[in-house]
Amino acid sequence: MTEPSSASFPFAVQPITRALGFAGLLPQAAAVVTVALGTAAGGWNGGLVASLAAVAALIYGAVILSFLGGIWWGFAMRRGNGQGGLAVLAVVPSLVAAGLVGAAAPLGLRWTLVLLGSAILLTLLVDRRLATAGEAPAGWMRLRVPLSLGLGGLTILAGILAPA
Repeated sequence: MTEPSSASFPFAVQPITRALGFAGLLPQAAAVVTVALGTAAGGWNGGLVASLAAVAALIYGAVILSFLGGIWWGFAMRRGNGQGGLAVLAVVPSLVAAGLVGAAAPLGLRWTLVLLGSAILLTLLVDRRLATAGEAPAGWMRLRVPLSLGLGGLTILAGILAPA
C-alpha cells in the first residue's frame, strides 16, 4: 500500500510512537489468551475467568476506540474554521463505544465484542481519509493499519472465544 501524502502535516510518526502503539496491543492479547484458557478450563471457575477477561477486552477495546476519536478531534482542531465535519465524526467512536458497553447485557459479550472489533476496523476509513488529505503525519497508515487490524482482530477473536 502506498502511503498517502502528508505534505501539509509538519511531523512524521516516530519509532517510539510505533513501539508504544504496538505495546498497546499487549493488554488485548493477554485478555484473549485469558478468555481462551478460561474457556478451555471449563467449569464455573474457568467460565468466570473467561467472562471477566472478555469484559476486560470489551472495556479496553472501548477505551481505545474512544481514544481514536480523540486523535481525530485533535486533527479537526488543526483545521481552523473547517472543523465541523471532522469534529462531529470524532465524537462517533466514543458514542459507539459507550453504546456497545451498554449493549453488552442484552446482546451478550460475544456479539458485543464482534461489533466492537468491527468498529475498530472501520476506523481505518477515517484514518485513510485524513492521511490522503495530508492531515495526518507521514507514516500514519503504516502505523494505523497494523494497529487497527491487530486490535480489531483480537477483539473479534475475544468475542468468538468468549463463553456463551
